[in-house]
Amino acid sequence: MEDKGSETLPLIKSSSSSSARGTASVAQTFGNIIVSIVGTGVLGLPFAFRIAGWLAGSIGLLVAGVFTYYCMLLLVQCREKLASERESAETATYGDLGYKSMGPAGGYLTESLIFLSQFGGSVAYLVFIGQNLESVFKGHGFSMASFIFLLVPIEIPLSWIGPLSAFAPFSILADICNVLAMAMVLKEDIQQVVRRGFSFDGRKAITSNIGGIPFAGGMAVFCFEGFGMTLALEASMKKKGTFPKVLALAFSAIALLYLMFGIFGYLAYGDETRDIITLNLPQNWTATAVQVGLCLGLVFTFPMMLRPMNEIVEGKLKRCAWFWKPYHNNDDGSITALGKLGIYISRAVLIMGLAIIASFIPGFGVFSSLVGSTVCALISFVLPASFHLKLLGPSLNFWQKSLDILIVFFGLLFGAYSTYNTIVGVSA
Repeated sequence: MEDKGSETLPLIKSSSSSSARGTASVAQTFGNIIVSIVGTGVLGLPFAFRIAGWLAGSIGLLVAGVFTYYCMLLLVQCREKLASERESAETATYGDLGYKSMGPAGGYLTESLIFLSQFGGSVAYLVFIGQNLESVFKGHGFSMASFIFLLVPIEIPLSWIGPLSAFAPFSILADICNVLAMAMVLKEDIQQVVRRGFSFDGRKAITSNIGGIPFAGGMAVFCFEGFGMTLALEASMKKKGTFPKVLALAFSAIALLYLMFGIFGYLAYGDETRDIITLNLPQNWTATAVQVGLCLGLVFTFPMMLRPMNEIVEGKLKRCAWFWKPYHNNDDGSITALGKLGIYISRAVLIMGLAIIASFIPGFGVFSSLVGSTVCALISFVLPASFHLKLLGPSLNFWQKSLDILIVFFGLLFGAYSTYNTIVGVSA
């Protein structure tokens, strides 16, 4: 099938090959893209705009969005290349592409980065919950770390629940709370802007602190990151040739939403903008209800975030000789009671490790930017461009190769500088 979307994307060559047919419509895929990308990270964007300036923040956000979109299409093209070689059944995931592109080392690197990105995102969510609950119950003697550790005995039993379908009601609750929180934040922001008069006076366009720009870039990458779902979303479509256009439309809508949040949030509160914008909301029952509801939804969907990490850890355990014998029943190959206990312990240890690390994080904004500019930048830019060069190098023209090389180079440079910038506290 001809990919008409490629007509407007001269650097992306479409493949006529297709894998197993999906069933998702354009509207369903559009919605799935929005849900898989937009999360609580958006509530940290006004702080990023405060650090970088509203103009620099806007430009950085749009640049991150454009390159994330382009690199997502590179991943799809890489899979199509392997599908044309009749290897599609073996290359269904991002990790599989790493293995096919660079061998076992590439597969291990990709799997490790996916684990680290999920780990970082999970820590950021715990910090988000802790900071919001500390704000709501201010004056009761509980610190952010206290609330994080109070979550541990709740999250451990939840992580032992098997079917993901059990979390569906809580996922819906989290989505509702996200929408309400975003709507309320925008409402309060706009009211604040109207009260002070719509003006950029007193608001920096570009920060005088050069470290603020990569800080905002890291936050933008963190907000756009959704590579774990890219191949699955494309494969689920009934008309796969429309995926580039649907993805472009979804990214345009997301970028508009992000710009509104960043600009209006910064205009509303200026230098008082907190690293989570809900902390700037007036202390009334409506704001409190939104914050508590947002945290409650995240508490019950947090185990879903752990699932990819649990699968990686448990997959490694099952391949260990010392674990294999107690894990399997020799008669029918089923999981033994001792094997289940080992799995439960590994999940509990992971959650305790996440909580301990989260308790030392100074704030949601700084940590999210660090995760975005390191592992998310590698997953979002460096790896897709590297896979593209490796798998399609001989068929690429000069400009395509040059762009891939530039993406790899600047992705590595961005990650290295942003890490240094965050560690030395320039963005604090």
